[in-house]
Amino acid sequence: MLRKTALTALAASALLLSVSTYASSNRLVIAQTSDAKSLHPQISNDVPSHRLNSNIYDTLLTRDEKTMELIPHLAESWEQVDDKTLVFKLRKGVKFHNGEPFTAKDVKFTFDLLKTAPAMSPYFGDLEKTEIIDDYTVKVTAAKPYGPLVNYMAHAGSSIMNEKAYKAAGADYAQKPVGTGPYKFVSWDAGDRVTLKANPDYWGGKPVMEEVVFRTIPEGTNRAIALETREVDIALDIDPIDTDFIKDHKSIELLQEPAMSMTYLGFNTTVAPLDNKLVRQAIAYAINQDDIADIVYQKAAVKANNVVAPRVFGRKDDAKLYEYDPAKAKELLAQAGYPNGFKIRLWTNNNTARMDSAVVMQDQLKAVGIDVNIEILEWGAYLDKLAKKEHDMFMLGWSSSPDSDSAMYAMFHSANHGPAGNRTWYTNKRVDELLDSARASTNQGARVKYYHEAQEIIQDELPMLALVYPHQNVGILPSVKGFVINPESQHRVINVKSK
Repeated sequence: MLRKTALTALAASALLLSVSTYASSNRLVIAQTSDAKSLHPQISNDVPSHRLNSNIYDTLLTRDEKTMELIPHLAESWEQVDDKTLVFKLRKGVKFHNGEPFTAKDVKFTFDLLKTAPAMSPYFGDLEKTEIIDDYTVKVTAAKPYGPLVNYMAHAGSSIMNEKAYKAAGADYAQKPVGTGPYKFVSWDAGDRVTLKANPDYWGGKPVMEEVVFRTIPEGTNRAIALETREVDIALDIDPIDTDFIKDHKSIELLQEPAMSMTYLGFNTTVAPLDNKLVRQAIAYAINQDDIADIVYQKAAVKANNVVAPRVFGRKDDAKLYEYDPAKAKELLAQAGYPNGFKIRLWTNNNTARMDSAVVMQDQLKAVGIDVNIEILEWGAYLDKLAKKEHDMFMLGWSSSPDSDSAMYAMFHSANHGPAGNRTWYTNKRVDELLDSARASTNQGARVKYYHEAQEIIQDELPMLALVYPHQNVGILPSVKGFVINPESQHRVINVKSK
């Protein structure tokens, strides 16, 4: 595939006319693929939303962007009292965007909501209670032993909200977010842009840029063009097909790093013929992952052999890899009772790499008798329909923190069917037991053994096929300084400058 090297006069003029709307020495403009689904941090567990919320809100802990080690944030320190209990000493002198002081009551209010937030149930559903010790000390207790709980104190879903602002906004809170973060919410033009302004009273120091605009530009080439015309300063999610163009461009820079994520082909394991393991394995053997990594991702991805990405604690490096073998695929289809194949739908959203991957897989599956109809859905509708179990096959990505609980519990535990993350509707009692045991333990050696066994089962039963581990591709203008790629793709821009 070759990138178009010329713009039509209409496209170029339209983009150039819009430059004046955004170009400013005090404004940073960032393009991403999809709009946020919600600015209420507990409503949706998706990367586009987390990117906004990570700049509007703060969490008790955060991660060092280089080492990914947990470090203090709204909490100045913490103590793991036992395998169920955490105590946090909170930072003093912090204010919410509405002027309210941040205290332990805000942590309790936020975590009490978290306990019943469906999208966050894989991480916080086991919280039992949050107790205020004093204005700046809070104790968080899980209902049962929960070793990885401390990791989720850096999850964007645990962003601390202000009770007064939350109740005042009522049902409109997702459009009127109030946090303690470096940027305040200004406006949201759905499907187009979210505008934020600097919080001059931010406890971590005033942000460098006065205004930050997150633009939604779904088509990958248009994001690259927006950089070329200086409509945007930073373009996230640069499509692999556009990476060479940016590398060779004298006025644009490409940042590229491995991410703790994977792109996968998911199966609705409750509908025929995908409820048959042999069919799922046949599909895996029929797909040439090298073609996806090398052609679609232009070698900016690594072929996957596991649902847990590299750099994540508990990953089994030698998990089963389904090598390309069309003859084996036909053999398994015949064993499953489908010697002549079948027709099936494949859903994706308007992510260029996923759409291109779907086309590649469509051709490969056709060669073994599987007739695939590709359907492309808008991001919000896509997630809603997956949550309602209306799909056959689908494509998505999953980013995790550096722990296999984050990589596996939401996607494979039967308690999390639907919007919580298990969109394959996979159910396996032994996998549930292993994930529960790993979650309950603080013995890291034991946790590794649980995760390895769970990964072996999952790679055999194959509720999803991990296709590739993609790199993060970010295009920036040379005038942008201080931008750091976050391994979880939740980029905070407090220290980013654009001249």
